[in-house]
Amino acid sequence: MDKKTFYEHIKKVMTHYIGIEQYLKTTSIDPIIQELIKIRVSQINGCAFCLNMHYKDALKIGETHQRMHLLSAWHDTALFSDKEKAVLDLAEKVTLVADAPVDEQTRQNVLKYFTEAEFASLIIMISQINTWNRLNISIGSDIDYDYE
Repeated sequence: MDKKTFYEHIKKVMTHYIGIEQYLKTTSIDPIIQELIKIRVSQINGCAFCLNMHYKDALKIGETHQRMHLLSAWHDTALFSDKEKAVLDLAEKVTLVADAPVDEQTRQNVLKYFTEAEFASLIIMISQINTWNRLNISIGSDIDYDYE
């Protein structure tokens, strides 16, 4: 099945996914942090389509090439703030939840920088990019065109 046919079969579901995306744009979470989440999760999941898209989106809103190149090694660099590191830790743990549950220390570390409502939005955001990654990987969405 080609990508177009696949998405035709799930048109009704896609309206809900798009609705979640629209909701996430209304949150108070910094757009750079949103893109860091999307890129890091897509790195873990190996989704070339999403990596290509979100890398370019991040650059458009002021992210640097250096930070993007070092994102997979965020633990080992001072280029990311403690707030960003807390979010990246959460994103990794939610994405890899089968390996270990998200622990209380991780939740409390994120709550030092975000409200409870923002924390809830972060969980939805991380879950959403995981869903997009899985859809794209499952149907073979590669970077067969230059996303702009």
